[in-house]
Amino acid sequence: MTISWFVRCQLKSWQSRRVRSALVGTSGSMSTSSVIWTIVIVVVVIVVVGLLVWAARNRRNQHLHHQAEEIREEVADSSFQVGQREARAEEAEAKARMVQAEADAKAAEASAMQQHAAQHRKDVASSKDELKQKQDHADTIDPATPNPEEPGSKG
Repeated sequence: MTISWFVRCQLKSWQSRRVRSALVGTSGSMSTSSVIWTIVIVVVVIVVVGLLVWAARNRRNQHLHHQAEEIREEVADSSFQVGQREARAEEAEAKARMVQAEADAKAAEASAMQQHAAQHRKDVASSKDELKQKQDHADTIDPATPNPEEPGSKG
């Protein structure tokens, strides 16, 4: 009987605690120091997580900064090489302009020589015509020339 009386008392005590906790809104089984320790642990966990997030972000930022520096170095190297290629291109363009100018000068010289040659041919043709006329005139006035009425029949 003592055991059943003890169980009944414990059951009533448990039920009254449940009713009290339902009315008050807190569990009677957790003491104030337990609540404080729970809050402290939660705050510590939040701080640790925050520190981990901050460290990860800091590491990521350092990595990105390192990548940016490498890219800047590559750009500087590439800029130097591009500058060299640009200088070679400008040099090639200058040579091309010089060769083109020489070619234009040669073309102008060739054109002038052709005009000069054409003028010489014209002068030669004129001189030949003049000589032929003189030859014909000489044949016309020479009594020893056969067929004086046909000037230019020779040759």
